[in-house]
Amino acid sequence: MTSPAPAVLATYSRSGFVEGVHVGHAVVVDAAGQVVQAWGDPAHPLMARSSAKPMQAAAMVRCGLDLPVELLALAAASHSGEAMHIEGARRILHGVGLTADSLQTPSDFPLDPRVRDAWIQSGRRPEPIGMNCSGKHAAMLATCVVQGWSTQDYVDPQHPLQQAILDDVRRLTGDDVPHVGIDGCGAPVHVMTLVGLARALSGAVSADPPAPERVVVDAMRMHPEMVGGVRRDVTAFMRAVPGLVAKDGAEGVYVAALPDGTAMAIKVEDGSARARQVAVAAILRSWDPPGADSDGLDALARVPMLGGGREVGAVVSAIVVG
Repeated sequence: MTSPAPAVLATYSRSGFVEGVHVGHAVVVDAAGQVVQAWGDPAHPLMARSSAKPMQAAAMVRCGLDLPVELLALAAASHSGEAMHIEGARRILHGVGLTADSLQTPSDFPLDPRVRDAWIQSGRRPEPIGMNCSGKHAAMLATCVVQGWSTQDYVDPQHPLQQAILDDVRRLTGDDVPHVGIDGCGAPVHVMTLVGLARALSGAVSADPPAPERVVVDAMRMHPEMVGGVRRDVTAFMRAVPGLVAKDGAEGVYVAALPDGTAMAIKVEDGSARARQVAVAAILRSWDPPGADSDGLDALARVPMLGGGREVGAVVSAIVVG
């Protein structure tokens, strides 16, 4: 049977002319994990990239990781490299007697352009702890210490930690995970379905508080600034919608869920971050969540296109929610 074709998720216009479109797939599920609406193919296979971090962090908690809530949020983060993130990663490592030298993240500058520029101006070079996944890697190392596992090969797909994460990804998504690759940070990345990704976060917010996945999403909701950063859309979404948990991922992936278990997942085929942002905003606005900052969501629903230094168009969602 032929899978549904990608749908147009966003358009970008300039001076009144639609210059192009971003296509992809999106799905909304209810608290029971049933598909409520889909654009494109809800069973589209994808590497969830950093949108899978809440699942990875849940597996670590299941293996005995015990962190203050702000540091647990950082364990599920793609952080901007602000001081709170760098110091938080150091705190995780120091708590188990390790240093940043143990990280196997590639050396990188911080994700936030202002922080990156400040590093460069101060003469600071790329560092493993500056990479946006260093919080996750610090938590992985801490979990290994708790379990007495090797810290030298913790990113190896066959390592006990990575096998435990794979088991949790399969359990939470309900997918077989037919393929495991290597993510940009060097850790394993798993292939799953788009609807599986949405179901995983829906199940996490619906779980009873003692469940590791619930513990992780509660930490993320309490500390959205640790999940992204002060100028990041993922943090802005969680601040705009009370109780929302959201996680962005590379190559146009996003997942978000409300406290009642309603969840969405998005994959933009060309990997566009601007398209995923406006698509998420459109779906959230249609849900009309209680207490939401409508002005904040409106701002996220439009990415300006500039010409000569002034706005001459915008990227907006093409999603129609019925």
